[in-house]
Amino acid sequence: MMTFPVGIKFKYGWRKYQARVLKELDNYLSNGSLHVVAPPGSGKTVLGLEVMLRLNRPTLILAPSLAIRDQWIDRFCELFLQVNRKPEWISCDVRRPAFMTVCTYQGLHAACNNLDDDEEGTIAKKGVMLTPRKIANELKSLGVKTVILDEAHHLKNEWWNTLDWLKRQLSPTIVGLTATPPYDVTIAEWQRYIELNGTVDTEITVPELILEGDLCPHQDYVYFSLPSPEEYDRINAFRADIDKLFREIKEDPVFVEAISTTPVWVDPLSHLEWIFGNMSFYSAMLIFMHGVGKEVLPVHFEVIGSKTVRVPPLDYAWMEVLLDFYLHGDKAFFPGREEHQEALENKLARRGATERKQINFRYNSRLMKTLTASVSKLNSIAEIVRFESSRLEDRLRLVILTDYIRKEYMTSTAVNDMPLDRMGVFSVFEKLRREKIGEGQIGILTGSVVIVPVAALSVLEGSVRDTGLDKVSTRPLPYDAAYVEIGLSGALKDEITRIVTRVFEAGAIRILIGTKSLLGEGWDAPCINTLVLASFVGSFVSSNQMRGRAIRVEKGNDEKTGNIWHLVCVDSTSPTGGDDLELLRRRFRGFIGIPSRADGTIENGVRRLDIPASLCDRETIDRKNDDTLKEAASRDSLRRRWENGLKQGVNLVEEIKVPFGEEREYRPLKRLYLRHTLAYLFAEIAFAASIFWNGLWEAIIRGQFRHLRTSSDWWLALLTVSVVGFCTFGYKGIKAFRLYLKYRDISKDVRQIGVALLDTLAGERIVTTDRNLLSVQTFNDGSGAVYCHLQGGSTYEKSVFINAMQEIIGPVDNPRYVMIRESVLWHHFKQEDFHAVPEVLGRKKSSAESFKWNWEKKVGPCRLVFTRTLEGRKFLLHCRMNSLATRLSDDVERVNIWR
Repeated sequence: MMTFPVGIKFKYGWRKYQARVLKELDNYLSNGSLHVVAPPGSGKTVLGLEVMLRLNRPTLILAPSLAIRDQWIDRFCELFLQVNRKPEWISCDVRRPAFMTVCTYQGLHAACNNLDDDEEGTIAKKGVMLTPRKIANELKSLGVKTVILDEAHHLKNEWWNTLDWLKRQLSPTIVGLTATPPYDVTIAEWQRYIELNGTVDTEITVPELILEGDLCPHQDYVYFSLPSPEEYDRINAFRADIDKLFREIKEDPVFVEAISTTPVWVDPLSHLEWIFGNMSFYSAMLIFMHGVGKEVLPVHFEVIGSKTVRVPPLDYAWMEVLLDFYLHGDKAFFPGREEHQEALENKLARRGATERKQINFRYNSRLMKTLTASVSKLNSIAEIVRFESSRLEDRLRLVILTDYIRKEYMTSTAVNDMPLDRMGVFSVFEKLRREKIGEGQIGILTGSVVIVPVAALSVLEGSVRDTGLDKVSTRPLPYDAAYVEIGLSGALKDEITRIVTRVFEAGAIRILIGTKSLLGEGWDAPCINTLVLASFVGSFVSSNQMRGRAIRVEKGNDEKTGNIWHLVCVDSTSPTGGDDLELLRRRFRGFIGIPSRADGTIENGVRRLDIPASLCDRETIDRKNDDTLKEAASRDSLRRRWENGLKQGVNLVEEIKVPFGEEREYRPLKRLYLRHTLAYLFAEIAFAASIFWNGLWEAIIRGQFRHLRTSSDWWLALLTVSVVGFCTFGYKGIKAFRLYLKYRDISKDVRQIGVALLDTLAGERIVTTDRNLLSVQTFNDGSGAVYCHLQGGSTYEKSVFINAMQEIIGPVDNPRYVMIRESVLWHHFKQEDFHAVPEVLGRKKSSAESFKWNWEKKVGPCRLVFTRTLEGRKFLLHCRMNSLATRLSDDVERVNIWR
């Protein structure tokens, strides 16, 4: 069998984006791969199956979990073959492949390495011992030439190696499908992901699918809590001990002597090459010595290239850099210090300031877990469920996903009053049950334990019969007769997820608590209208997959909306709000949604939720939570906000955001600086005049004007009071003028820089789309931030442009070439700014010079400096300390906005 049976066809019509991809399929496959990015619930599985049919060759499909593996087979049988039983030419065992083989990444790795796979029970059979070569040969003999990769970013390192090896053996057409590209990984990991899946051919966004009616309007909400008293004690103890450790190291005479006697510090001019190659370490030494009260000799400022630079204060971040150099750097710099280095490293480890040789005074995994798994989140869940139950009543279909089962909270006694001090399925169940929230409506669905209300038994038993199974066995909960545990054995264990899902859809269970591993991916229940994410283990990828459970449309329910609740425990001892809030901010970079503001634009990031800058006290948190509940109560308003937001654009654009370094509004502030400059200049004159006339009047009154006999005497008096006035007001005038120069309207600069970059990329054939079809778009928002993106071109070209712009406008790091931008205001005031030549243009001198030529043409005068010489390295250090980007208070960031 080398082709699919004739007549296999999808039973429904195609969605717009699916039809578009299929129409352009031949073009996409010209490079041997198709890579589609689309949100959960958009129909990627069905699209992948249709591509498989059109390629019409033996196929291997790889999925991240058993649930998703089974979903591929179920979808194909139901929507294409329209049969109830899997045909013999479909296999779930890669050791016994067939024309169409569907397995998990874990199963493939286990098969190729002769491992028993506990998850992949169908392949862990004794006597089947195949080498990777034999498995590859078996697939080759079947003619496998299509490999579909579903969410190929969940992979462990060893799984990557297995898959990469197999790809080289088969040389197949790759079809990569994902809802969540791993944006939060390193550059190397991203490159590995792209090499496996191919470059992204098309990306379907959430707004497009809502506009087409393929996803429902939804909103992310955050419910905040503060740590429990016991958790606070642990946090405060850690902070106090770290601060004490920081002071101990500052006052450690051996450490101070080691730094002060290192050759780099004693004779920097003889070690310039090392310094310019290790500038962060050198800077940390300078800051440390200044921080412990040691004199920083002028020669060090000479090395930096600035005699007026202000040495930053010694803080945790700089101490971490210096300790990393002392403990893990070149041992030749610290001869005879081995014993002290070992003792200090052990001390850091004991105090929780280092993990896996990474020194960090601000982050600690135990502290992180205290926040992410805080028991205060149980109270948050109770408040959310109580609120949503009161609003939706019998329409409520609420799912709570967490990481662990915590079966220890399921006692065999008549009373269950165990303290709830750990987050998990059973602790959530007990919290709701004890507080009588959702009485008789709560269910538990995990791989090993299933509990349903007695009131739902008749519906469950009917579903069991419909599946063709025998009557289910039950056991009452010892401490609550309103609930029963379902006995899991035989065929029922394989079908229980589908059965309980039907009970949930019917409304016999309205609140379902489960694990992320079982229900977070691949589980289909379009009726969900409220999702509580009580999971704290995993990446942005798994978070977005879980969100996908609540945004699917439901047939027959055109009014469906989805409320998605995130839980955050705030650390008031941290200036950023703590690691849990920081984790939320990172994850939200990949979540597209509608802002809380009625007039806001659809965008990614946490900014759209209007979270207060400071959440350090109970009153502020309670006020924010109350506002969030009020917003969540108005689902009709949510639908209208999406409708209004969608009217403001036509597609989702990836841009760079250049921030404005003040919180006040940009344009009024800019005018204010110029106004203050002139005001201070006039103030000097007014001051001098007022003092003069006042002094003159007093002199006349007192008869002391007799000392001013000539015109020279009068002018000398005026000059004296003028000098006093300048000392008072002149410095302020100069400072205000500098601020005006600093915050000149940079939006025009950003656009012109973008045009110069685009012209260079096109000239160097890095961007190959016709230049006439491309344009640079820039926008200002009310706060003065500037947004910039490339209009037109492929996804790859847009990504290259954004990456390059981010390098140019961001802080200067370690580029091969630096551009010095020179600007003059009013023919007198000169200013220099420093920008990196992006890596894509800095590899060749000719490309860098081409960029310089375009810069001079579009932006203005500039100079190009090569940084891989000694003088260049010195200049690079100077650039780092004086670049415009380092004076902006926020980082240049990538954002996605519906425009």
